[in-house]
Amino acid sequence: MPRVFVQGKPQDHYPRHAPEARRGSVRRITETGEEVLHRPCRDVTEFGPDLAALIDDMFLTMYIADGAGLAANQVGVDLRLFVYDCPDDDGVRHVGHLVNPVLEASDPAGRRLLEDSEGCLSVPGAVMDVPRPDRVVVHGQDKDGNPLTIEGTGYFARCLAHETDHVNGHVYLDRLSTRERKEALRQVAARREDVHARRAANIEAIGA
Repeated sequence: MPRVFVQGKPQDHYPRHAPEARRGSVRRITETGEEVLHRPCRDVTEFGPDLAALIDDMFLTMYIADGAGLAANQVGVDLRLFVYDCPDDDGVRHVGHLVNPVLEASDPAGRRLLEDSEGCLSVPGAVMDVPRPDRVVVHGQDKDGNPLTIEGTGYFARCLAHETDHVNGHVYLDRLSTRERKEALRQVAARREDVHARRAANIEAIGA
């Protein structure tokens, strides 16, 4: 079994960070409450160097923030796009980007929900249990407009569902009860400063 899949294709070798990150610049990560996170994003209709540059920036920003995925509206850009570098439950690493993602509808009869801890770079410091399907399939395009389908299981399925939620204008807090949401925001208030300090240290460490 290959240990790394890039854009859904197996790779024999792959660097610690996606090569796109070396070309990118760090962007500010938006936080819950900002309008761009709470409305559906626009479809990507133009494929070219500007889109590729945005993907580069998103990869670097994701790594600086120690994330497993990042959607365009998390860097303030109103487009249906996300990047990811995420393991599944078998330790297989999945790396790539997906433009105009659409989650394939699953049969409720055969769907299994797993409740596990989940965080979000736009909800800094909070970790809460969120139910997600144990398998998802997402259809979309790559940065050149070619059709692309990515399947994920376990933790990687959680990542794909979480990022697709983002481009649809939802953060994971929307899936929590009122009491749980208050607890998540309490965690943000207590930990946000430390999270931002770690991100600043990461920027300093790699000279981004």
